Amino acid sequence: MICFYKKFVAASLGLAFAVGTAIAQVQSEFPIKFNLSNQQAPKGYKQVTTTTAYNNTTGYGYDFDTKPTAVNRKGKAELTTDFVTSDKPFYFSVNVPEGNYRVTLTLGDINGTSLTTVKAESRRLMLEKVATQKEQIKKVSFIVNIRKPQISTGGRVSLKPREIGKLDWDDKLTLEFSDTKPCVDAIEIEKADNQTTIYLAGNSTVVDQDDEPWASWGQMITRFFKPGVAIADHAESGLSLGSFLGSHRLDKILSLIKPGDYLFIEFGHNDQKEKGPEDGAYGSYTQRFKLFINKVRERQGIPVIVTSTARRSFSPEGKTINTLGDYPAAARKVASEEKVALIDLNAMSTQFYDALGVEKSTKAFVYYPAYTFPGQDKPLADDTHFNGYGAYELAKCVLEGIKANHLGIEKYIINAPTFNPSQPDPVETFSLPLSPKSTAIKPDGN
Repeated sequence: MICFYKKFVAASLGLAFAVGTAIAQVQSEFPIKFNLSNQQAPKGYKQVTTTTAYNNTTGYGYDFDTKPTAVNRKGKAELTTDFVTSDKPFYFSVNVPEGNYRVTLTLGDINGTSLTTVKAESRRLMLEKVATQKEQIKKVSFIVNIRKPQISTGGRVSLKPREIGKLDWDDKLTLEFSDTKPCVDAIEIEKADNQTTIYLAGNSTVVDQDDEPWASWGQMITRFFKPGVAIADHAESGLSLGSFLGSHRLDKILSLIKPGDYLFIEFGHNDQKEKGPEDGAYGSYTQRFKLFINKVRERQGIPVIVTSTARRSFSPEGKTINTLGDYPAAARKVASEEKVALIDLNAMSTQFYDALGVEKSTKAFVYYPAYTFPGQDKPLADDTHFNGYGAYELAKCVLEGIKANHLGIEKYIINAPTFNPSQPDPVETFSLPLSPKSTAIKPDGN
């Protein structure tokens, strides 16, 4: 695992400087179709054998030294006679320009069952446990947003050192395949410029966390939208409204946002630590919220305020304590005054923790004994940052907020029955395959 991590980071850093010819070769061929097989590819498909490693010249292939096994089932329809599989996660990358892409996967084994989970970029959950039976093949599509640090109107996003080499900011679209028996027959990638894009601005509770066991609702909510909506998560750990502005992340979003796109804004954890004379919930926090709202509206976008997730902190009576001061109330006040849709994630996360209780609520956060993950020689106990289960449940809370506000994107939500945070999914039955990369280093912010 540690060896994999070093190669993963080295490869990511190298790709930040990928040669331009690879981009030109790939982008001129949309839609791109890949047949994952050691047999001859059908007409119109690029052949990808198990030895096709990603490189900057071709601009596609298996990435980070992962290599699945090819299986050939003869005597059936040509595209579905072969697939690749592995008992470990494997990666496939394609060098593409910035934008939204529709990815269509052909999944299944005509001679047996399959179970496939797919993540994209920095562990965004795209497909969860897609199952096929014998002689059943499924084609499933989802939208992946690709972004670069450069800003078309000038300048670039000021990335933190922890973001250098992150898959969310490199020159490629990366897919991670895993589960008990992933069976991938083919991959198709095409430009999808007509999507409604939901931009996310926030901190470590929203960002696409690169490494296990850390997770956020921003990288889980992708799983609940069908094509028609793209999620562009521009959040980063440790940021406040002010540092999001200062690092040119709002400038980046404003250079891309189209009329009818959304900006979901969740801040508070790090803003409350700013102690200047103009700071405070009803000072700079309120004024910056209004700046974000006005800038998005100038571009005919739709701002949405999301109150900050509560921290895990309980009273002696076993009820969640508000540790965020006036910040959730200030966000609600701005939403009311500016007539902006409000998703009260602070209230819903409080209900969620109270439902789990003092002890069981640790199962939603990064609480793990020493040596659970490679290189982790001390216990992890974090009352702010979520694991996969906690992030998944909070994503469901955000979906309920979208439904309650009857936002236009509601019609694109899939596989999301009504969710009550006071009656969360049982943690005992929650299961998602872990990604290979892990770290014991806590994300910035608290």
